[in-house]
Amino acid sequence: MASRTNRDEPELLPVTAADAGNGVEAGQAAAGADVAAERKISQRVETERDGPGQENDDQERVSINIDLPEQVHSAPADEAAVAIDDVAIDPVSVDPESLLTRSVAIVSPAVVDPAGEEAPVGSETETESVYSRRDRLRGEPSTTPEPAAMLTAERLLGTGRAQRQRPEGRWSSLVYSASFGMVNLGDSAAVRASKLIDLRIHKQFDGGTRFVPILTRKGGVGKTTVTTLLGMALASVREDRVIAIDANPDRGTLAERVSKQTRSTVRDVVTRAASVTTFSDFSSLVSRDDTRLDILASDTDPLLSEAFDEDDYNVVADLCARFYSIALTDCGTGIVHSVMRATLQRADSVVIVSGGSVDEARLASETLTWLEANGYSELVRNAVVALNTGTQGTNLVKLEEIEAHFRSRVREIVRIPYDPQLAAGSVINYSRLKPLTRAAARQLAALVVDGLPTGRSL
Repeated sequence: MASRTNRDEPELLPVTAADAGNGVEAGQAAAGADVAAERKISQRVETERDGPGQENDDQERVSINIDLPEQVHSAPADEAAVAIDDVAIDPVSVDPESLLTRSVAIVSPAVVDPAGEEAPVGSETETESVYSRRDRLRGEPSTTPEPAAMLTAERLLGTGRAQRQRPEGRWSSLVYSASFGMVNLGDSAAVRASKLIDLRIHKQFDGGTRFVPILTRKGGVGKTTVTTLLGMALASVREDRVIAIDANPDRGTLAERVSKQTRSTVRDVVTRAASVTTFSDFSSLVSRDDTRLDILASDTDPLLSEAFDEDDYNVVADLCARFYSIALTDCGTGIVHSVMRATLQRADSVVIVSGGSVDEARLASETLTWLEANGYSELVRNAVVALNTGTQGTNLVKLEEIEAHFRSRVREIVRIPYDPQLAAGSVINYSRLKPLTRAAARQLAALVVDGLPTGRSL
């Protein structure tokens, strides 16, 4: 049987990469290679069917060489950033150290500031970019998680730009109104100074009530008046509670400086101490001024030979320590009285009241000497002298010399000017005081608060 050959079929030529370059696609070349391989297998099978010994001279062998393009792997950008340089390894001799784990230093990208200069990570430029809303204002979404500080009132309630408060002060307010809010000169110097005083008076305390006695060895110099002014100035600014205690062992007049709302006195507080468990219980025993200053009156019973003693004061002070942040004590003239000892033991600072006459200034100075001699030198160095210039003889005395004397012994001195309300010795309306009087009271309050410890152990 003659061998069968496919001479009529066209001869398949090898497909090379050059053909692909002339327009032949790589997929067509691969398909031609598969067809040629199938035909070659078919010819080999037909030859084996004819049996051995047959002539296969006419059979042609077809071989196809295909050059496929080399596969190239391109690493992603994030892999390339931490890629380790290729190190050629000799398969015959391998260095043991090359098998150890290698550490790769990864350098974070630098932050570019608006000027175009690079800034290291963690710098102020990066910190500011976290809290910047410029991209969000342009409508661009945030690419990093926003901190909680970004939820500001200006952002959530404003109209796209920060709203500045209207300035205080006659000229600043006039310019602001005339420019329809475009020009804001800020608060005037006087307003800024007033706000600074408020900030000092508003100082917060930790660790219990601060006790401040107001005392001197001379009567009639204005201790009760100074106590009332100081308490009103404190209560009008502070958000916590302030109380003034009339600790005069005889007959005090502190409660007469405010509108009375109760007839209760320190004697009632001592008697009902066991039943006073809440501030509501205690507040029913005091009178409250418009400035929110609470006044605890002294006992007015003429049948009592002694209205207040050391034990009574300790009971009242313990109750006040439960409900108030600052407790002022209007002391009597008996500096050697037992109540004075209890008062000074709790004192965090003292206010010495001096009049404008020679004997009033001298007795105030002797009060400081007595305190130093009895172990209260620290209170003397931290003391504030209130120089009441509304007393008689003030116009005849050199007040500068009195101030120079006390300045060598105490921390600060404040002049209390003459005011008709204070001279009347009746109810004091804080809002109707002269501006200079209120300013002096606020200055005294700020100086007293400055000398009080911020924190202490209970």
